[in-house]
Amino acid sequence: MGFARMNRPVPAPPERGTMQMKTTSGAMLKAMREKPPLVQCITNYVAMNIAANVLLASGASPAMVHAAEEAGEFAGIANALTINIGTLSTQWIEGMRAAAKAANAASKPWVLDPVAHYATAFRRGAVADLLALRPTIIRGNASEIIALAGGESRGQGVDSRDPVEQAEDSARRLAERQQAIVAVTGAVDFVTDGKRAVRVAGGSALMPQVTALGCSLTCLVGAFAATAPEDLFGATVAALATFAVAGEDAALGAAGPGSFSWRFLDALAAIDAETLDARARVSVA
Repeated sequence: MGFARMNRPVPAPPERGTMQMKTTSGAMLKAMREKPPLVQCITNYVAMNIAANVLLASGASPAMVHAAEEAGEFAGIANALTINIGTLSTQWIEGMRAAAKAANAASKPWVLDPVAHYATAFRRGAVADLLALRPTIIRGNASEIIALAGGESRGQGVDSRDPVEQAEDSARRLAERQQAIVAVTGAVDFVTDGKRAVRVAGGSALMPQVTALGCSLTCLVGAFAATAPEDLFGATVAALATFAVAGEDAALGAAGPGSFSWRFLDALAAIDAETLDARARVSVA
């Protein structure tokens, strides 16, 4: 099975009563393109190509380095690390651990994508080891975040069967427990550090039909975190807002998931700072 997914159904507007907020997303995007960060992406086989293209289109520099023999050394060179447990093996886990330890030692941000961590004992053990290494940011779908916080989820394989709003309390608890930023992606994304929280609306119903977009988003979160390590909350929001706006643009001329896929890369490349700031739909939760 290929562990790569987005789980972003038809976009919904922010809930009534929430306050739209201005972000620094545009400035972060501009800064990233002016000085492209090197992002080490330990991701699954399904996602490698699209994740690399997403980073290139957005203005970052991807490096798919996962071997245990070099992953730790490379993490000390890279500006950020992302770890996706989609296609696991014992050797890959060794590389993930080495890279996370090296990123921590070098004070580099790193992002954990706990793909279907609840599915098998092997995956549960791997994600527990990685959580102990204190990821800077955790990004997952609602079912993954609920289960990671210790709750009962309805997830099956890589698919989320829980709505984002049901994962919000779990995300807050997980963020407080791990002292990390937690992002739950879905129809309307939710980002929290345990105290602050925002929702990010946008995207397209076609996004879940294109494999590995969610995995690619994790890599983009890493790119923004490398660009703005002093504001990891804002960096996470910026990555999600960029994806949401690009998804809306790509859907305009798409006839289906095939044409959406390449249009999405074009849309990412076409977004500028002004457009992102004008169209990002971020509201206080």
